[in-house]
Amino acid sequence: MPSTGRSQQGGAISDDQAQVIVVGAGPAGSAAALFLARAGVDVLLLEKGAFPRDKVCGDGLTPRGVQQLVRMGIDIDAPGWMRTKGMRWVCAGRQVHIDWPRSGSQPDFGLTRSRHDFDDILARHAVAAGARLRLDTRATGPLTDRAGRVIGVSAVTGADKQPQNYHAPLVIAADGASARTALAMGLERDPSRPIATAARRYYRSDTRTHDPYLELWADLRCSRTGRDLPGYGWIFPLGDGRVNVGLGALPHRKHGAVDLRATLDQWLTRLPPSWELREENADSPLRSAALPMGFNRRPQYHRGLLLIGDSAGMISPWSGEGIVQAMEAGEVAAETVALALRRAGEGGREQALRQYQKEVNRRWGRYYRLGNTVADHVFARYGYRPLLNRRVMATPALVRTLARLLTHGTDAPSDDLIDTAVRTLVRMVPAPARRESSKR
Repeated sequence: MPSTGRSQQGGAISDDQAQVIVVGAGPAGSAAALFLARAGVDVLLLEKGAFPRDKVCGDGLTPRGVQQLVRMGIDIDAPGWMRTKGMRWVCAGRQVHIDWPRSGSQPDFGLTRSRHDFDDILARHAVAAGARLRLDTRATGPLTDRAGRVIGVSAVTGADKQPQNYHAPLVIAADGASARTALAMGLERDPSRPIATAARRYYRSDTRTHDPYLELWADLRCSRTGRDLPGYGWIFPLGDGRVNVGLGALPHRKHGAVDLRATLDQWLTRLPPSWELREENADSPLRSAALPMGFNRRPQYHRGLLLIGDSAGMISPWSGEGIVQAMEAGEVAAETVALALRRAGEGGREQALRQYQKEVNRRWGRYYRLGNTVADHVFARYGYRPLLNRRVMATPALVRTLARLLTHGTDAPSDDLIDTAVRTLVRMVPAPARRESSKR
């Protein structure tokens, strides 16, 4: 993949220096690099691997995610994207279809696409905007000055792992659930926040690959204990002859870990043979990954370092969705940094950078605090079955309200009664205690 070698002002760029370094070229990092480059900022994007690459993901995007792709200028009409009409929820022998809302503020369709090339598309778009991408470059830790402020990162590059230092006055950490950069700066994970596990596998299925709905199962049982799965299963169509089949689980501390492989195998035996979801049709190994949720790493800004995406634990505690939040946070971080770089003096710049955490809290704070509570007291204990009881499944208004809440499908004022109800519920969540909000 090509990368630019000159700034947008036409001056030469040192290969190991930039105005901003972004660590990780996943959805969060590429979004941040893209919006920074558009703002005329010299940004260096470091990625430990190469593209295309495999990632554990459901491969599904809600309309909110589609909206962000459009903002980024991604061609969602190109081959490989499949549109979805909504969700199909299955529970206790009942099923209900929820079409994506036609509110006008967001697209009325979702998308699916394999993460195998999704990240590649976003990274290439960032490069086309002017970001400089370095593949096979693994950041090993932050570089700091005597005051402990970040001034760059150390890394190893290439197959021979040559050491290299990269310098910038600001670093954006988008290095995923491992959060190595944040940890090296002393930003530990909050153990009170949930962390889930997901596993997925691809299957060849001509009968399900063009299904217009994302299918979610809420009545699965853990193979080891027989208890309700503290999460849900999914079958997402990819439109290329395959489907993405997986499970997400949020184990309760009293019940222990869930054997996702055995639970998935047990679930597949319940499915109709015509769906072709059998071992002989598997198109990948089963892969699993941790899902850091509910803002489990704070603060999101600390001494020249901004955290975005999984590095900040930004996965939704409601649904396990993370791509949307990652891309949105990348844009918020980029806008904050671009404005801060134009401030005169260190004091003014630092004041602008601290606005990042305030904006993150404004967008997601109350919604995530409510989600953390529900995840801890409902999802981790009883799964999703209590929310999808017979009464809810039989009441269209309740189903649509719950769907809007789980997917964070509204964030703008509208005349829609469901939007109004969801926003009212979220606004009722108390603001964090001063001690928590000013932590670190």
